[in-house]
Amino acid sequence: MRLTILGGGGFRVPLVYGALLGDHAEGRVSHVTLYDEDPARLAAMTRVLADLAAAAAVPDAPAVTATRDLDEALRGAAFVFSAIRVGGLDGRAADERVALAEGVLGQETVGAGGVAYGLRTVPVAREIARRIARTAPGAWVINFTNPAGLVTEAMAEELGDRVIGICDSPVGLGRRIARLLGARPEEAWIDYVGLNHLGWVRGLRIGGRDELPRLLADAEALESFEEGRLFGAEWLRSLGAIPNEYLHYYYFNRDTVRAYQEAGQTRGAFLRDQQRGFYAEAGRAGLPAGAALAAWERTRAEREATYMAENREAAGAGERDGSDLESGGYEKVALALMRAIARDERATLILNVRNGSTLSVLDAGAVIEVPCLVDANGAHPMGVEQLPLHAAGLVTAVKAVEREVLAAAASGSRADAVKAFALHPLVDSVAVARRLLDGYAAAHPGLAYLR
Repeated sequence: MRLTILGGGGFRVPLVYGALLGDHAEGRVSHVTLYDEDPARLAAMTRVLADLAAAAAVPDAPAVTATRDLDEALRGAAFVFSAIRVGGLDGRAADERVALAEGVLGQETVGAGGVAYGLRTVPVAREIARRIARTAPGAWVINFTNPAGLVTEAMAEELGDRVIGICDSPVGLGRRIARLLGARPEEAWIDYVGLNHLGWVRGLRIGGRDELPRLLADAEALESFEEGRLFGAEWLRSLGAIPNEYLHYYYFNRDTVRAYQEAGQTRGAFLRDQQRGFYAEAGRAGLPAGAALAAWERTRAEREATYMAENREAAGAGERDGSDLESGGYEKVALALMRAIARDERATLILNVRNGSTLSVLDAGAVIEVPCLVDANGAHPMGVEQLPLHAAGLVTAVKAVEREVLAAAASGSRADAVKAFALHPLVDSVAVARRLLDGYAAAHPGLAYLR
């Protein structure tokens, strides 16, 4: 079985390949094709994967090839993993900088930065979806390109339910809560619902019993894990739920914007500089065996330790706990999803899929993030309780913004793009929205289509 990774020179590709190395069942991935437009990144990543395969010392490691030809990459693929970054990390750093100059959040998927990233990415994602439909019509597409829900919805216009979005945030949150409650994560049912980077755990059932109230009643336990330290026990009890970490940008917006403005460097700029160093080192001529992998592992450890540092500073949450740094995120979700479809091994996973009739506040085509039953026919959203008003308000407001991004990307209309910025809950003025679009248009040639 062939897997194609779009964005194959991306930093997190070794996580996916490492997960594949541990899969020895019948029907496993036997060949991985890396597609990327940057030959230097492709070369560096190919070295890291070779080091990974050598370290694993398995006789049936998936073969790896690299190409800059999209159609060549897609031909014969059973699964396509989409993890592209339009504009690269330079683009992310600009997204953050332009927003912060206007006094609003510049995070890559939330607020003004997420709108800008979506406006750049949706036209490219739509073209990729058309190419997949033409060149590999039988392939299943697993999307991790951010903003993941928005991009999945854009690709679904061409691919329907054969594109499924994934994110590691709900998985990590559920795992931390389950362990606190003394359960194995794989044995717990997580009642989670929302949009990508905008969801809540409303219950966690172990043996049919909801154990979340027990956690909410224990302030010490609540503040012993990452989300508890971010939000605080009092606020979590008020909500009666555990929010996805990205909701910190909404609930503590002013505090977070101030922390970002006071930081010496934005997250995007930090990652840009860090990864420049890694790719230069991993691509150096004459590198001994294992050195590229060692460089990647050092870089990844630093990346994970500094994740959401400004939010933790704003909340007084301190450094990340060691248990929050372990692997087990999106690469395992992706592998479980591929297994379930390819082998008809039923699995329950939190995924980004079209709503159907799951949430009454949204239309059938809206992509939401909910538990799904996965089998050979794809991912099927499971029934969930409806959202309380405060959550429904946020979800519908952000979905309205996503729809304006989709409209602007299709029409090229500046008015639609301004509307996308202005309607976002974290942008507080139409005048600011107009200045944001002007700033992003000046920073990104990829937005020249807006007129």
